[in-house]
Amino acid sequence: MRLSILPLALLAAGAPLAAAETHPFNIRDLVMMDRLSDLQVSPDGQWVAFVVRKTDFDANRGRTDVWLMPTAGGEARQLTRHEAGDDSPRWAADGKSLYFLSRRSGSSQIWRLPLTGGEAEQITKLPLDVSNLLLSPDGKYLAFSLEVFIDCADLACTQDRLSKAESAKETGRIYDRLFLRHWDSWEDGRRQHLFVLPVAGGTPLDLTRGLDADVPSMPFGGVEEWAFTPDGREMLFSARVAGASEPWSTNFDLYAVPVDGSAAPRNLTAGNPAWDTRPMFTPDGRSLVYLAMSRPGFEADRFRILIQPWPQGPAREVAPGWDRSPDQLVFSADGKTLYATANDLGRSALFALDVASGTSKRLVTDGSVHELARVGSDLLVLRDHLKGPNEIYRLGPDGSGFRALTSFNGERLAGLRMGEPEPFSFTGAKGETVHAWLIKPVDFDPGRKYPLAYLIHGGPQGSFKNEFHYRWNPQTYAGRGYAAVMVDFHGSTGYGQAFTDSISKDWGGAPLEDLQKGLAAVGQKYPWIDLSRAAALGGSYGGFMTNWIAGNWFDAQGKPPFRCLVTHSGVFDQREMYFATEELWFPEWEQGGTYYSNPAAHEKFNPAAHVDRWKTPMLVIHGALDFRIPETQGMAAFTALQRQGVPSRFLYFPDENHWILKPHNSVLWHDTVLDWLDRWTK
Repeated sequence: MRLSILPLALLAAGAPLAAAETHPFNIRDLVMMDRLSDLQVSPDGQWVAFVVRKTDFDANRGRTDVWLMPTAGGEARQLTRHEAGDDSPRWAADGKSLYFLSRRSGSSQIWRLPLTGGEAEQITKLPLDVSNLLLSPDGKYLAFSLEVFIDCADLACTQDRLSKAESAKETGRIYDRLFLRHWDSWEDGRRQHLFVLPVAGGTPLDLTRGLDADVPSMPFGGVEEWAFTPDGREMLFSARVAGASEPWSTNFDLYAVPVDGSAAPRNLTAGNPAWDTRPMFTPDGRSLVYLAMSRPGFEADRFRILIQPWPQGPAREVAPGWDRSPDQLVFSADGKTLYATANDLGRSALFALDVASGTSKRLVTDGSVHELARVGSDLLVLRDHLKGPNEIYRLGPDGSGFRALTSFNGERLAGLRMGEPEPFSFTGAKGETVHAWLIKPVDFDPGRKYPLAYLIHGGPQGSFKNEFHYRWNPQTYAGRGYAAVMVDFHGSTGYGQAFTDSISKDWGGAPLEDLQKGLAAVGQKYPWIDLSRAAALGGSYGGFMTNWIAGNWFDAQGKPPFRCLVTHSGVFDQREMYFATEELWFPEWEQGGTYYSNPAAHEKFNPAAHVDRWKTPMLVIHGALDFRIPETQGMAAFTALQRQGVPSRFLYFPDENHWILKPHNSVLWHDTVLDWLDRWTK
């Protein structure tokens, strides 16, 4: 059954739909949703600036603009409208203007918009793109990052070197060490460095000059890794200075450096060989707070919250008995409470942590909270759920008075019919409780039988949460007439560190058992789901698992449990994966060492060793710019399928990385996947 599709011109315009014109949710609805981010509260607490991303479907990209609204609620006002896109709003100390980043001049530069009226003014005209904007609390300095060659004395040197490389007739590059490439970019010798510029004007100063590290970290770090000291004289930042061992090191340290560049950065956390990051100060400025892991070489260790007197003194852990790994932290005005977001039982919950005693209390557990900002004693948050994307909410310090301040997607959602989500649990591997989500098909009829889309998350230390996902949204399957099930198998986050740790060196063991027992639980609990018409699909580790399932999950009669499989950017051959991926700490921790020192551990759960048993039709998807799980992994899986005559298809994106991000490509991805599922299950 094919759903009717609205004209793309109507979708691109974001036109609201009357209630009588409702239709089942589909991928075209997903890509057109407005996405809110980057809450920034004014110095007087009266206003919040934020970013709204709208999809320009014709241009095949998202466009961001800066918006403003009262923190008490009221009309939201769009401040920027340039087609080039504007983001990263930051308040001037007097609250009378906003600094932001924009490409309207042809490159990413800093601009300032007076809120009393007038046009935006370009502040920087640098030869390199500016990113990661932050202002000092006293309003005297702009901090930002630029990609520079670390041996260059000035920006002109970097610009000149790039120009010569672009015009050179030879294209070869010589490398003496790893990384060769990282995430989706080839390394060319440049590093992202931390610069400051006086607001009054002057020349940008590289506070990390000569440092062989990215500040902030690549590829996903941002201004959360920086902080100005309370007196404004220094900046703190997190960096990994590891030399040739960088690809297998997770030793990020905190550094402090004078904003005038009068001294080299000094290491504040040299005693911890694991990850230290996200520095911030208590409201009174007397203590430093930061996040720290304990185990080197492991990127999914629990982040502990440490607090220590500033500028020096012994550190202690806040809430050592709180078995969660925080993401964002915000202090109460009096500094006695830390508000934290953390994965928790299939959602991103908001917690209040007592700094003195370490006791914790959940404040928001319905849906998922993704950003925090304080307004007086209240909080502003971004919150979403399985039936709707992020909107801004306000709540009291005890969680009371929780109310929405925005409804950017309200009219669009009113025109859609979605599946109802339902959490459930079952006894999985090791006799432990495993949690999962079910999303019913749109227009659910208990008298009908429905096929199943069994979604498997990546990470593997991740979670399918009660949130509105833009790549693995179960509503796209519910809208097509499927029941969608998402199991948080052993290794998932939000259930305690021991549960997260349990997947390491056991990729195809307990997680597979959880998925097997989860499917059996679905059959018992939901008789309206037709397990004879089930499909399994996943990306990254989820892609590994679909490859593993293909050769390792059969019933007593040798019959596979699924009509078809979809593997997106999945690990196919553990040996080749180790030698071709970029962040080597990942396979070394997960598989118990290097491949050449411990090949048996890597081969224990190697899908390539079981291809002779593959018989389930499989759709393989990969992006050319995926350097985390290189494209040859997908190509090899497809070769194994084709050589054995197993029905198969390969969807290849020459311009995408580990994720499929461009709107038209996202539509093609979902259309291809759903058509594949329909072909074999309907």
